[in-house]
Amino acid sequence: MDKNDLLPIGEVAARSGVSVPTVRFYEERGLISSVRNAGNHRRYGRHTLRRIAVVRAGQRFGLSLGEIGEALATLPQDHPPTKGDWARLSKVWHAALTARIDALVEVRDGLTGCIGCGCLSMTSCPIYNAEDAHAADGPGAQRWPAAARA
Repeated sequence: MDKNDLLPIGEVAARSGVSVPTVRFYEERGLISSVRNAGNHRRYGRHTLRRIAVVRAGQRFGLSLGEIGEALATLPQDHPPTKGDWARLSKVWHAALTARIDALVEVRDGLTGCIGCGCLSMTSCPIYNAEDAHAADGPGAQRWPAAARA
């Protein structure tokens, strides 16, 4: 096994834990890339497995494929990323994930003290919208953190 070996799509799917259609979908979205052999079959560099792992981790943490794609676009397509490449990507995600964590904590804590109790009090409920004052702010729950509404 050589680190420069190219892997067929079935092996990439099996080793990364995603389906073959998912591998194709990621390629269509520009998240990974392949080369074609003489038989016109897709072949992927071994570093593709790491890129797919990053895509799956990003999705699991609530990042959109667009956000993941923007981050992966900063990495080289044709060879494995360096330690510095990964460090830059993680800095960008660190801020975004921290903001999401903060927003989720705020929503969680708000649910416990408000909607969770079922009081629907018009005098003490922190999300009560007297006289529909927040209608001008747009649709949705305006008092929830912006990141949670997106």
